[in-house]
Amino acid sequence: MAKQGQTRNPYNLCSWLPVSECKNCTIAGRLKCRYNSGDLLHFIGLFLFFLFPALIGMILSGCGWYLLGWVGLAIIFFGFWEIRILCSHCPYYAEKGVTLHCIANYGCPKFWKYHPEPISNSEKIQLVIGFTLICGYPFPFLILGEQFSLFLLTAWGLIMFFWILQKYTCSKCVNFSCLLNRVSKEVVDEYLKRNSVMRKAWEENGWQIGGATSRK
Repeated sequence: MAKQGQTRNPYNLCSWLPVSECKNCTIAGRLKCRYNSGDLLHFIGLFLFFLFPALIGMILSGCGWYLLGWVGLAIIFFGFWEIRILCSHCPYYAEKGVTLHCIANYGCPKFWKYHPEPISNSEKIQLVIGFTLICGYPFPFLILGEQFSLFLLTAWGLIMFFWILQKYTCSKCVNFSCLLNRVSKEVVDEYLKRNSVMRKAWEENGWQIGGATSRK
């Protein structure tokens, strides 16, 4: 049993250890550090409030064929680009296997190796560019098609998606160096203390346990 767990968890991260290991954890309940289907459904449900009015608006605008461009961009971003610059730094990604099991990008292929170090500034800039392209794609078509009500609904859905995500997910997310992450340094430190591979990589990039280090 131990050998099977080690095979699944080659970096020995606590997020992939048996649940029984959590009973003495000082930060239990303060992080979404284990896969939960409810968290995944919450994420998907939030995104649909943005996606549905955008799809309807583009179709009513007569720009339905341009949805293929959005789909292609989404495949490139979520399937390859974001997975490398964001997801590969996350403890969820450290699980052995060819697909990602997490509370946001579940099922995406894992072409890249796990990167325990924090996300770089270059990767953060790329993330902003990617989010802007994905989230901003439908709005010009809604304006050109004079679908102003659906434009407002889509904008409202996008605002609510990020606001609720920040409040309930980003405040507990284990991908600590993401530019949207809002976990306190105290909790980050405690998680790093329990996971030596991540701790070593983070300290090599300037993080100080117990110090006043800020995210780069």
